[in-house]
Amino acid sequence: MHQEVVGFQSAGLRLHGVLSVPEGLRPGERRAAFLVLHGFGSNCESPTCLAPAKVLGGFGYVTLRFDMRGCGKSEGEFGRVICLEQVEDAGNALECLARHPNVDADRIAVIGSSFGGAVGVYAGGTNPRIAAVVSNGGWGHGERKFRGQHPTPQAWAKFTAMLEEGKACRARTGKSLMVPRYDIVPIPDHVRANLEKQGVGMLAPGSVEMFPAETAQSMFDFRAEDVVGNIAPRPLLLIHAAKDSVTPTEQSVEMFRRAGQPAELHLFSGLDHFLFAEKSTRVWNMLRQWLDTYFPAAK
Repeated sequence: MHQEVVGFQSAGLRLHGVLSVPEGLRPGERRAAFLVLHGFGSNCESPTCLAPAKVLGGFGYVTLRFDMRGCGKSEGEFGRVICLEQVEDAGNALECLARHPNVDADRIAVIGSSFGGAVGVYAGGTNPRIAAVVSNGGWGHGERKFRGQHPTPQAWAKFTAMLEEGKACRARTGKSLMVPRYDIVPIPDHVRANLEKQGVGMLAPGSVEMFPAETAQSMFDFRAEDVVGNIAPRPLLLIHAAKDSVTPTEQSVEMFRRAGQPAELHLFSGLDHFLFAEKSTRVWNMLRQWLDTYFPAAK
């Protein structure tokens, strides 16, 4: 696999990425390609980016994994993660990838996990240039997702109070209220322990630990399920853990209900939220079969 570091512009900011081309391509040969989107406040060195990029490269696809603005090595206010801005970044990453001589510019798909899955669905539903969408553990309705992640009355009251205090702080001081990562998206201890047992870090080095309250508000307001039906007739694959300890499984179920065809939903038992990092051959075998049917690397 040949890799090169690339940079491209998005909203006047320079974003960092790593573009990978499979070995053995003929001169002038063009392949289907994937944008690989990272999760919440992470970056392109995360296990949930590295693993699919490696697997897709082995399947013969060109890939571009990149840091969203404010994340990793990209420019922008560090930690300012806003959903619609990430959708814009994905569109500009597509333009960068489309210019590569080994890429079929009409056959660029997006794959993402968790936050990246949600952004990928929204991008696919609003950008007709995206040829296919694969979402792993994504979400379609921010408020409903957060209610599932803060399920008790006490937890929900604390979370919504944080949103209100964030607005008040901004109005009062002109500055953002900073909020710890796990106050926004709780991660159960057993999920972290399971990944550590497999020798996989849950977070990439340099991941964001503190976010402005505006990040949580942007997620609360985000509605990928409102546009998921626009992806058809382009193919959509929704992957989710059957019992997801982070993002409620019903999020992908509801997006599937709203999707047009062709769309598939695959729920995996025995895996949890970070299933792209769990080295499961069941997941990769399913993905290979789906890609061979709906989005092969070469025509």
